[in-house]
Amino acid sequence: MAKTYAEINEKIRKGKAVVVTAEEIIDIVDQKGAKKAAEEVDVVTTGTFGPMCSSGAFLNIGHTKPRLKIQKAWLNEVMACCGLAAVDMYIGCTESPVEDPLNKVFPGNFSYGGGHVIHDLVAGKDIRLQAEAYGTDCYPRKKLDSWLNIKDLNEAFLFNPRNAYQNYNVAVNASNDRTIYTYLGVLRPNFGNANYCSAGQLSPLLNDPLFKTIGIGTRIFLGGGTGYVVWQGTQHNPEVPRSENGCVRMPGGTISVLGDLKQMKPEWLMGASFIGYGCTLIVGLGIPIPILNEEIVRYTAIRDEEIYAPIMDYSIAYPQREPKTLGEVNYKELKTGKITINGKTVPTGPLSSYPKARKVALALKERIQKGKFLLGEPVQLLPSVGSGYTFKGFVERPVNKVEQ
Repeated sequence: MAKTYAEINEKIRKGKAVVVTAEEIIDIVDQKGAKKAAEEVDVVTTGTFGPMCSSGAFLNIGHTKPRLKIQKAWLNEVMACCGLAAVDMYIGCTESPVEDPLNKVFPGNFSYGGGHVIHDLVAGKDIRLQAEAYGTDCYPRKKLDSWLNIKDLNEAFLFNPRNAYQNYNVAVNASNDRTIYTYLGVLRPNFGNANYCSAGQLSPLLNDPLFKTIGIGTRIFLGGGTGYVVWQGTQHNPEVPRSENGCVRMPGGTISVLGDLKQMKPEWLMGASFIGYGCTLIVGLGIPIPILNEEIVRYTAIRDEEIYAPIMDYSIAYPQREPKTLGEVNYKELKTGKITINGKTVPTGPLSSYPKARKVALALKERIQKGKFLLGEPVQLLPSVGSGYTFKGFVERPVNKVEQ
């Protein structure tokens, strides 16, 4: 019998909702079957905790006296994006200070960046703000050098254009003698290691592969606080190869998310630096999946051994945007710590934390059980298979220089 969001939320308010994690639902479906599980379980919680480079925060500092219209700004010497209203700015998590001493010794190495600024803000630390302006009649001030704190800001909200990738590449280095430095970590030559980045069976979008429940307005666990899905994420790609169970076999869907930074916790938003690549933000994110019917509970019961990821060479194929892969591997194999590529045993390593993903799912479960977290019914579901939504690579159109 189908359920509605309203019925499930009423059970949550009364403390009667049955909530389990995406790990727990696997055994329930095994023991009782999908039909019985759909009748008994109301919500399945998911979680992930990993680097999400397309993340950042909007800040409003309030007007200074005299007023200024910020043209350029730096937070702890990390440049923020201005070009908005007078005292609004956006700090991207991968932004890094060019003058970082590490970068001069080893290009791409930064000890501090935008992700660290966001983490320090959430941790309640004072942040140095330096700003410049060209000055106008209504905004006459031209310089500002001051400390700011998140508690003093009018608005501070996380707005991440692309989070929670639905599956991702397994990265390897097929070159013979060159170590490479990527957003998936250091890759040693001649298939010296393989790095991956997904929580597998706990991962939010893998538990709703066709976006039957996730859309604009879905309420989520974000950075330790409450957030929302506000749009499909950039590079959202529903039209990718899938298994018979609907699960994508390569990077697929993504979500754009928003939440109040003042509610968040530093242990769930952590700045990080990748050797030879740059900075990022490690984000804790979880989505509750309402069990509206038997079809949805089947999706949430997916196992690591049923989720396949493509093995991609990051020395040539990936940077040159060549689609060829070196095969596929499932997450159960990846989590054993080794896989086989071309007859060679290759050690594996996760960039996302499965134990922390489990904590996200459990924290979300507890909030729902206590009636502190209601489900948000989407006003519009995300584009899925057959929606006509397409993902395209950039097509260059060279500009011809006109001779003077």
